[in-house]
Amino acid sequence: MLSFKGTQLPKDVIIYAAFFYVKYGVSYRDLEEIMEEIGVEVDHATLNRWVIRYSPAIAVKAKSQKRETNRAWHMDETYIKVKGQWTYLYRAVDSHSDTLDFMLSGRRDEEAATAFVKQTINNNGFPDKVVMDKSGANYAGLANINLLLILAGFTTLIDILQVK
Repeated sequence: MLSFKGTQLPKDVIIYAAFFYVKYGVSYRDLEEIMEEIGVEVDHATLNRWVIRYSPAIAVKAKSQKRETNRAWHMDETYIKVKGQWTYLYRAVDSHSDTLDFMLSGRRDEEAATAFVKQTINNNGFPDKVVMDKSGANYAGLANINLLLILAGFTTLIDILQVK
């Protein structure tokens, strides 16, 4: 249970600020301005302390209230620049375009794709089918998961559809 003992503001305000930071990824100074716009004057350093203290509990609560995902996934990777470094962004969405999971990796290979598929399955359960482009790494990653399912005795495998 979270303790708000000693805080100067109501717990709803603190939770709102921490949730807003986590959900939208704004800077603490921008969040300070947003809070001022709704009539709450709070320093960016205080916002930082709130996020560090309360965001893990918010993440647990959000995960418990996560709605069930669609069983048809779309998976893709793209090359992006993050903090001056080129990296691969793996992303999975359901058929409603809701992001299921993402992962940044320095490599675009079978190992990275397999790790991403495992991570996505751990967070969202098994899909019935996955639609992807003709990426060899992604296909190999899903094929590895199907192989693990066969070895574990499952009869239903993930249907892999490649387009383009």
